Amino acid sequence: MRAVITVIGKDAVGILAKVSTECAKYNANVVEVTQSVIEDIFAMIMLVDISKLNTDFAKMADELSKLGESEWGLKVLVMHEDIFNCMHHI
Repeated sequence: MRAVITVIGKDAVGILAKVSTECAKYNANVVEVTQSVIEDIFAMIMLVDISKLNTDFAKMADELSKLGESEWGLKVLVMHEDIFNCMHHI
């Protein structure tokens, strides 16, 4: 099982580290990551393996989303791969 995490917001030092540290806290393994900075806007997409989570998916997703509500001012969206695939199925 995997999840897709997207992050967008004002660029700052440590965003990737903060999100990946939060993933590690729940035993979610970052499989792939792509990020880009356009002027001062940071955008990142992470694919994480959630097959060995030490908590339920909803709790992890909620905690990651709270990163965006913190002083970082980011928009963090966590979506289970099954939902992601259904949304993009034609």
